[in-house]
Amino acid sequence: MSMATAKKASSKAGGIRFAEEHATTAAAASAHSHVHFDEKLHDSVVMVIPEADGNFLVKVGFLKTQHKYEIVFTLPEVPSLGRDVCPAPVPSPHLQIKEITAASDGGLKVTCEYMAHQEGVMCEEMIIVSERKEDVCVKVKVHARVMDRHHGTPMLLEGVRCIGAELEYDSEQSDWQGFD
Repeated sequence: MSMATAKKASSKAGGIRFAEEHATTAAAASAHSHVHFDEKLHDSVVMVIPEADGNFLVKVGFLKTQHKYEIVFTLPEVPSLGRDVCPAPVPSPHLQIKEITAASDGGLKVTCEYMAHQEGVMCEEMIIVSERKEDVCVKVKVHARVMDRHHGTPMLLEGVRCIGAELEYDSEQSDWQGFD
């Protein structure tokens, strides 16, 4: 008897019992995976990763298109940069630094706003410059996975907060008659 035939025979023979056993097994597996998930809660915060060149990568997790987010993270202390810093003009219109303050541990607490404008893996760059030392700066790349606004709501990481959404334009609801 082949494996497929054996499977058919066993599921036919114990149809109701098989379903009960499967439900119990699924519940046990679900409980196990839930416990496993709880062990990984350290992944629920914005991650600041130092790069070899002295710059930083900030991973902010999943966001939703056409939504604006406030992102707050702390950079470790960069002695060459100092504590008197300011944002350089940002080349991206989607990412803006709103505030940089000294953190209690010697680092810099950065508050920025990001407009998730396009679906996919996005990497926007910001530059923080020293106010006292010419030509001293730190580049910060903000990395996000942006999902379409119709594909659910992501669980935001600690340090990320949705502060608004753009209204969706629906051409079918428009009262514009077009050109004559």
